[in-house]
Amino acid sequence: MDIDSLFKVPKLPSGTKRKLPDNPSPEMLKKMRMDTSSTSSNGSAAPPNGASASSKGKSRAVTVEEVEDVDADRSFAPGGDADYFTEEDDEGRFFGGGLTSEQKEILNIFESAQNEEEEFQEDLEIMSLAAIKRILIRFERAASKNQDQRSKYPDDPTKFIDSEADLDAALKSLLPLAQSPIIAYPELVESGTIKVLIGLLAHENADIVIDVVEVIHELTDEDVGNEGEDEDDAENNQTALRILIEHLLENSIMELLVDNLSRLNESEESDRQGVFHILGIFENILGFDPKLATGLVANTKILPWLLTRIELKQYDENRGYAAELLSILLQDNTDNRLAFGKMDGVEACLKVISQYRRRDPADADETEFMENVFDTLCSALIERNIKDLFLAAEGPDLMVLIMKEKLQAMSRSIKTLDYAMSGTNGTAMCEAFIEALGLKTLFAALMGKTSKKQKQGSSPPANEDTQHVLGIILSLFANLPSDSPARIRVLAKFVESNYEKVDRLLDIRDHASNRLKATDADIEVEKKALIADGEEVGSEEQDAWYLRRLDGGLFNLQSVDYILAWIIMEDDGIRIHVERMLGRKNLSVRDIVNTLRIFYENVDEEPNADGNDGPERSLSQKEILYGLISALDTDTQS
Repeated sequence: MDIDSLFKVPKLPSGTKRKLPDNPSPEMLKKMRMDTSSTSSNGSAAPPNGASASSKGKSRAVTVEEVEDVDADRSFAPGGDADYFTEEDDEGRFFGGGLTSEQKEILNIFESAQNEEEEFQEDLEIMSLAAIKRILIRFERAASKNQDQRSKYPDDPTKFIDSEADLDAALKSLLPLAQSPIIAYPELVESGTIKVLIGLLAHENADIVIDVVEVIHELTDEDVGNEGEDEDDAENNQTALRILIEHLLENSIMELLVDNLSRLNESEESDRQGVFHILGIFENILGFDPKLATGLVANTKILPWLLTRIELKQYDENRGYAAELLSILLQDNTDNRLAFGKMDGVEACLKVISQYRRRDPADADETEFMENVFDTLCSALIERNIKDLFLAAEGPDLMVLIMKEKLQAMSRSIKTLDYAMSGTNGTAMCEAFIEALGLKTLFAALMGKTSKKQKQGSSPPANEDTQHVLGIILSLFANLPSDSPARIRVLAKFVESNYEKVDRLLDIRDHASNRLKATDADIEVEKKALIADGEEVGSEEQDAWYLRRLDGGLFNLQSVDYILAWIIMEDDGIRIHVERMLGRKNLSVRDIVNTLRIFYENVDEEPNADGNDGPERSLSQKEILYGLISALDTDTQS
């Protein structure tokens, strides 16, 4: 193999390129000198043959001075980076960040917003007066901006949707103000921000209204700012809360909230929460001042709304809250009770209660709802007009039917009958109860048979049920005319089955007497301690101790002895049986008389409810007690 042939350089192709001769001729040297001179004088190379004059200067040579001028020209930047040259280091490296001017501006906007948000979060954490003012100013600006944009573009939501989102965020930023009511609430009022907040309750967007309602609900909570605070701070918190609530009321907060109840659609979760918070605001305000309940019912449509709401068959949290608020409105408020009657409230409550005749509530929340409806009815039945409506709506018949089923509603129905039949004008109610065959169920409850599986004489009823059963029996004896068939039927119940109902009364009496002895012992210790400390026992202490004695067994003891006095007077067989049973425990009828005297001394004189001052008028409880004591005293002395 020929190695040289492998590395042989190929021949260059022949071309038409002009070549210089080995020794240039004088003519050629002369021509080169002329070209060089022309280039030096013009400062640029002559254009090649055939080139146009307009291309002159594009092919000029670059000198050292011109390279330095390029460094001085800062108009050039890769990608149009505005900070290409300003961001370099001392040695000229790391030119720029690769961002255009527009990108740089966008980035600056985001950084500014982030810094503003960080400052806002610091304000929420510090909660100083200055921080609170900044929060309020931010909210007012957001509200004003949204209002302006909605006014300018009412038919184009895209124009104001961003301001609405800002307003939503600004409203939520007010929630932490409840942590510092002493500082925040006066500032809310003085700055006028509270007026702006209340004004938003008329906002076109229901979501904004719901936000406002949530804020007011949080601000009016009775426990605002009380976490971990001492007694002085708690008092100051309540003072600040009073300032806020009074200002809310001055700006018609009640009317605006009630108007929004019908506006919200509870099929939506957010609206359902809004209704819940509105009801919560009412509860907060009424807890602050219960007297406001009268104005709430008189000046708004809250009562018909609540009645309609509790009538819905499907139970939910708002239905339960509506029943609770209804019970609060009628508690110790005659005007609201009468308004309740005029709006067919009795009929509405009976419809709701009838749902629990054959079934128990599904859970504890629904049980509470049922009890609130019963409590509402009981509060209303204090008024005579409501009793008439209850009787006309066949309320006693429904209560007897519920008692017969012996489900959870039984105890509530007994309580309702006690309220309905009490007073000096309960004759018609007592007769309706007996006509509905209520005696059998009533005395079954007295004997402790509160469920279908219980046997006779198993155990006494619960203390609350016992009180109301005894109250019904008392009303029967107080209201039914003497020698009337209905009264005779009641008396016969105590005679049947060898006086077993009388024995149950005596058992209840023993239990109540033992409880009372323990209560009296505790009171005696407290009394001696007061005397030892040199303090005087005044009327306030005596009244407080009497209330404790009532809870400690005296109430049941008085009720039992009241009933025993009636049946002893009306039946000799019962009298003999009672004296024999009391004698076994070293007691006598005289002990019953002593109990009635205590009852007589502490009972108030009732006004004449039926307005009849003639001989046919109903006797008051005090008059009845006086007659019973006189009759028993005469019998014991003889």
